[in-house]
Amino acid sequence: MKILVTGGAGYIGSHVVKALGGEGHDLLVFDNLSTGHEWAVLSGDLAIGDLADARTLDRIVEEFKPAAVMHFAASIQVEESVRKPLAYFRNNVGNTLNLLEAVRRHGIRNFIYSSSAAVYGIPDEIPVAESAPLQPINPYGATKVMGEHMLRDLAAAHDFRYVAIRYFNVAGADADGQIGQAYREPTHLITRALKAAKGKSTGLSIFGNDYPTPDGTCIRDYIHVDDIARAHVQALDYLMDKGNSEIMNCGYGRGFSVREVVSVVKQVTGADFPVREVERRPGDPPALVASNSTLQELTGWEPRYDDLEFIIRTAWKWERTLDRRMPGMVRQF
Repeated sequence: MKILVTGGAGYIGSHVVKALGGEGHDLLVFDNLSTGHEWAVLSGDLAIGDLADARTLDRIVEEFKPAAVMHFAASIQVEESVRKPLAYFRNNVGNTLNLLEAVRRHGIRNFIYSSSAAVYGIPDEIPVAESAPLQPINPYGATKVMGEHMLRDLAAAHDFRYVAIRYFNVAGADADGQIGQAYREPTHLITRALKAAKGKSTGLSIFGNDYPTPDGTCIRDYIHVDDIARAHVQALDYLMDKGNSEIMNCGYGRGFSVREVVSVVKQVTGADFPVREVERRPGDPPALVASNSTLQELTGWEPRYDDLEFIIRTAWKWERTLDRRMPGMVRQF
């Protein structure tokens, strides 16, 4: 099947592309390489372009004629979204609108959307279900809510179906060691901790120690990126088998605090790097843990790598190869 994957050269998108390629699909990746990398596209072809360029996007869709679109091209940093809200609305909302207009013009009926647990803000209950109120506390989460609303309204008006997958904290690297996180300025906790373990920074900052959690630090549901990738493949299978439009959480249903993650990173790497506690970051909820029953019931998805130590070991293995792959990234963070 022909599938257009926007943002398929990025961290999550590239793992999904690899998984789809393993299933034998005909893939076209559309990416501006602002945070992605050409070497990360292990299957299909890569078209370098930007979703803001509606004319080029329309031509790509018309010529490739995909049966489905999977959309990963978004800005994702919570703290940055607080500082640069309009940039996030321009990319995550405006460019998604460009994509949906092209999809509509060319009669594409199947769409997988990369959403986020940030739509829930500070949920009333943990684990959080898809039916929980949408009350984002940062611009990033607000843009994802707007993306979901566009999909909902398009599906109500036309012959169009979608699955929006709300991620919790994606972590780790490809179990085969071929791809992984390669951000120039990483914000993910595990990656920042591994940089500190390598000596690429002077230590690790913990943002906030006074949250209403057992040890005062934020709690997150960390899910291995290969499990996320497989969830997308199975969600697409569900949709192509005439499934209804759905919202699905993707996580493991249990969380770890920042302190717990740092402890496991030190155990895996054998490095006792300095940790400093600083003020909270704007836009961070105290705890986010998924209820994943909808994903499991509708697609048959089951986690394979629900093990924090395994997640960190795959990320650490990848991190130690990254300097050789991208020598320009050897720098202080």
